[in-house]
Order: sequence, then C-alpha cells, then structure tokens
Amino acid sequence: MKLEQKDPSLILSETSIPDVFFTEYLSQASGDYIKVYLYLYFLSKYNKDVRINDLVKKLELSLKTIQDAIKYWENLGLLIRKNQGFVFADIKEIEINKLYKPKITISPEHIKEVSENKSRAKAIETINNEFFQGVMSPSWYGDIELWFKKYDFSEEVMIALFRYCFNKSALHRNYIATVAEAWNKNNIKTFNDLDAYYQKEEQVTLLGNSIKKKLRLSRNLTDYEEAYVEKWRITYGYGMPIIEIALKKTTSKYNPSFEYIDKLLSDWHEKGFKDPSQIESYLLNQKNKPVQKKNDEKKQSNFTSRNYNNLDSFYLNVNNKNDK
Repeated sequence: MKLEQKDPSLILSETSIPDVFFTEYLSQASGDYIKVYLYLYFLSKYNKDVRINDLVKKLELSLKTIQDAIKYWENLGLLIRKNQGFVFADIKEIEINKLYKPKITISPEHIKEVSENKSRAKAIETINNEFFQGVMSPSWYGDIELWFKKYDFSEEVMIALFRYCFNKSALHRNYIATVAEAWNKNNIKTFNDLDAYYQKEEQVTLLGNSIKKKLRLSRNLTDYEEAYVEKWRITYGYGMPIIEIALKKTTSKYNPSFEYIDKLLSDWHEKGFKDPSQIESYLLNQKNKPVQKKNDEKKQSNFTSRNYNNLDSFYLNVNNKNDK
C-alpha cells in the first residue's frame, strides 16, 4: 500500500504531530495502535510503498494487530482509504469541524446565555484543569454546552460526570455521552438527584454481593443478572430478608437460575407482599393446602362408606322382615 500525507510539506525535515493528537486520541488508543499510527505517519512523508509484512517485522507486532490498528484509525477518520493505500487526514481540520459544526444547533441566545453564565464557565474551567491538565481541546466546549442544554444538568452534575468517566479511565466522548444519557433517563438534574442515584446503585451492588455469597458464586454477576438484582431492589423494593426466602427455595434445584428466583419474587410482588412475614405465611398456607385436601378426600370417603354400610343394613333388615 502507498502512504502519503494530505498537503505534505517538504520544507521541514522533522515529523510534526499536532497537539490535538495527544489531547483527543492518545488516551483512547492502545499502545500498539499508537505505535502503528506514528510509524506510518513518519513514513508517509516520503510517499513510501509499505508492505504489511515489512511492518510486522519492523514493529514486531502481529499481522492482526497491525490490520486492527489501521482499521481503528480509519474508523476515527484519521486514515482515509484510497485505491492504492491511505491518506492521513488533517487532524487540525477535523477538530475545527468539531468545534464549529455543533454550534450550528445552538441558538445565538443560548450561546449568549452560556457565555454570561459565570458558574457554568467556572464549571467548564474546572473540567479543563482537573481532567485535561488545562489543555482541553476546543471541541470539548461545544460538546459540554450541548450536554448542558440537552440534559439540563447542574454545574455540579456536569463536573461529576467527567469525574466518573475519568475514574473509569474512559474520558472519551462516546462513553461520556452514554453515561450522560443514562443519568438523564434516571432523572438526574441536580447533585441531590445524583446522590440519591449513587445510593441506589450502592444498594444494588451490596445486594448483589450478598446474593453471590449466599449462592457461593465465585464469578461476577453478568449484566443480565445485575439487571435482575436492580429490579428486585429498585422496582420491587425488596431487600435481602425477602430475597433470601427465594434463595432458600432454590436449594432443591441442581443449578438455580436468576430467572427462577425472579419468577418467585415477581409473583410475591404481584400479590402485594412487602414483608417477610407475609411471604412466610403465604408459603406455609401453600404447603398445607395439599394436606388439607387429602384429609377432606379421606373424610368424604369415610362418609360415603358409612352411607353404603347403613344402606346395606337397611336393606338387610327389610329383607329379614319380608322373610318372616
């Protein structure tokens, strides 16, 4: 394949990488992908024909890793596929488009309002200094303004959003946008809303750990199992005292599933049970029902037998009288 840069400059001899690459792309890519990008970027100055097999030997990477790396940078738009190879896109141009295109969707009144909002400006400054070491790319400003408008987050929530993603080592636009959407679906607007949400999440986590311990699971819960736990805790309002009753019902099962436990808890919830004593009483009544039915059948059988015996005696007496 042939590599070339867009509008290459032959005046400078060094390989110049825009700072935006370090602020926007470095943290997201793996080390091997960065290694491939930088080396190809270096070779592109000379319009070299590069063979993949040569890259495998030169970079000491597997063929698949190099292919995946090229695909990764292509998906980000930094590599543009051509008939005979690739062209390196202008990173600065990409960031300029990011910076100005989002503002098309923001009304002038909103921009003026944001600019005049000192607390919001301070929040953005805090995000810049705390999570980007003071060198946040200009394109982030447009994104943050849009998230403020779309989700109506308070300044404290917006800072908490970036802090959450930073602590997850996922300070990427797509991830931040996904978390922001999830918070919005949970009606998080203020810091008090966020605090209540965190408390619920903590309750779900603790409950999940307790269930794992009771079931002696050495693995982490799957996403589907965690969804069950969240439903039991948040939607049904059930804590461990009630859930443990359901867990005990699985002792006869060889491989108890969360689906089985969910059926029990859903049934109890539909019946309006909110207290362990209600459930215990219900289960006791259910257990005694077959015994009561059997006793009733036995009584009925005895009654019928006695009736037949009495009829036999009656006919016997009648026959005896007739004989006389």
